[in-house]
Amino acid sequence: MNQVFIKWTSLLLICVNFNCHSQTTNKNQMGKIEVGSAVPSFSLKDQNGKDFDLDLVKGKKNLVIYFYPKDDTPGCTKEACSFRDQFEVFSNADALIIGISSQSVKSHLDFATKHRLNFTLLSDEDNKVRKLFGVPTNLLGLLPGRVTYVVNKEGKVIFIFNSQMNSEKHIEEALRILKELK
Repeated sequence: MNQVFIKWTSLLLICVNFNCHSQTTNKNQMGKIEVGSAVPSFSLKDQNGKDFDLDLVKGKKNLVIYFYPKDDTPGCTKEACSFRDQFEVFSNADALIIGISSQSVKSHLDFATKHRLNFTLLSDEDNKVRKLFGVPTNLLGLLPGRVTYVVNKEGKVIFIFNSQMNSEKHIEEALRILKELK
């Protein structure tokens, strides 16, 4: 029994050590967007296969850019449907909703169609934009992070909310910040 405990403890320490090293290495390769940062420029394909260039909307609308782990998983579906259900409120706040994950354009189209999503989903298959923003991973680096950025019309990040498990709170927090802008 003691040997099993020692083996599991050793394995856990190795995993934790590997994860810390992995995150340190990744942080050196990624950007780090913070409140007050200018939102970086990027271009990705949307769920319809069309190019979406952030520079074409930056400065014209408030932006809610949310990174999520994966299409059609329970938490991500709940989050996307909450954004869908509050679309009118976001529109009234002159905000554009943009969801980003690493799934393909086809996966995003299927997800958007299945759940009647009325906002832009962008395919970041090589995680370049995720890295550009410095979105962290969770669960020993196995799960892509869930982070929402609110960007004002001047192109500055004014709020960041990071919560893997509380997916619906992203919508509440983004709306709260947008209401404060008025």
